[in-house]
Amino acid sequence: MPLEEISVISENHFECTYDGIPHDFIIDMPTQPEGAPLILMLPGWGNLAETLRFSTHFSDDAIPRGYAVVYVTGARNKYERTGNINWNSGISEKGNDDVGFLIALAEYLQNQYKLDCSRTFAVGFSNGAFMTHRLAMEGSKTFSACVSVAGFMPEKIWNKRNKKNKVSFFQVTGEFDDVVPKVSDGTAAYTKNPAIEDVVDYWVKSNRLEKEDSLDMGKGSVLTRYSASKSALQVWNLFIKDGRHSWPEKRISGIDINSLILDFFNSIGEID
Repeated sequence: MPLEEISVISENHFECTYDGIPHDFIIDMPTQPEGAPLILMLPGWGNLAETLRFSTHFSDDAIPRGYAVVYVTGARNKYERTGNINWNSGISEKGNDDVGFLIALAEYLQNQYKLDCSRTFAVGFSNGAFMTHRLAMEGSKTFSACVSVAGFMPEKIWNKRNKKNKVSFFQVTGEFDDVVPKVSDGTAAYTKNPAIEDVVDYWVKSNRLEKEDSLDMGKGSVLTRYSASKSALQVWNLFIKDGRHSWPEKRISGIDINSLILDFFNSIGEID
């Protein structure tokens, strides 16, 4: 199903509908968009595309590296009378077809701007990060890599997970994030959603990867990277010391998360 009713709100701000559901998106393009890789940015619960764009300043780092960046607003669940805008990550029993929407949006942008179809990525924060786990599971033919910042995999997606995958994944988790269930702090024992440690292990094993190395970063944080010989896939796991449920700030964590995410995307496909 394609996007419908695409119209211009302002110079780089657009609106559209998919399956009758309204969305808007903001496009930041490099000087030469043809052949550029594409990153879709998914905000958290109740937040707009412009909120994530303003709070992360991700385009400031991505555009000089030649990436096209598109911030996308979710929608209210059409099966509920009330509720805030969000992504159907699999938590609700019924919801909007957001996997279908994001695939349709990516394909529209690829065709409209002649982008590199083999390098289409998604980055999400909080509820948007929950969505990246589902998107990696169900949309890997379109999205070759996803990044979850302060997100987890919902139980319903975990219960029907693929045995094998072919998608790179980067998980970013704060030590004191009170939303993401963890074995490390015992919070996984109080929810049906899987512990993030088990989820990372799943992405590694389902992509048939092995541990590559661990790097000390910032102020006591650890980045663990997984790869395999003769494979273009990568799985990265960043555990941020003293981190909370937030987009990491360099002045607090000592980590430039925007640059690290872009380094992750740049690493995909590089085989020693």
